[in-house]
Amino acid sequence: MAEQIQNLKERIDASETRVAKVVAPATTNLYDTLFGGTLLAWMDEVAFIAATRFGRCPFVTVSLDRIDFNHPIPAGTIVELVARVETVGRTSLKVRIDVFVEHMLKADRLKAVTGSVTMVAIDENKKPTPIR
Repeated sequence: MAEQIQNLKERIDASETRVAKVVAPATTNLYDTLFGGTLLAWMDEVAFIAATRFGRCPFVTVSLDRIDFNHPIPAGTIVELVARVETVGRTSLKVRIDVFVEHMLKADRLKAVTGSVTMVAIDENKKPTPIR
């Protein structure tokens, strides 16, 4: 049992995914901050990568769960999305995503958004399948 827990922890650690993006004018809204829909797409993508690294099987998004926009993300900043598998079930898992914003010319960094995405493993018929 302890070996299974250690293996699970190692798989979770190995699946952590970090992606950095630049907030360019094409991704901003009328207020010159990152468009929320763009950020949700980025979060979904990084969650998919983390889930795939964990399970090494096809995954699809089941739900975007509680997304908290705590700080605006202005144009001209760097965004880092950090995805980590949080819980694992039989056919699904939950990935937590923390989104950090930093100014390009300063060393400050702020957690701007948090959320989680539930992903389900699917088989060749696109039906839920156990995570290996």
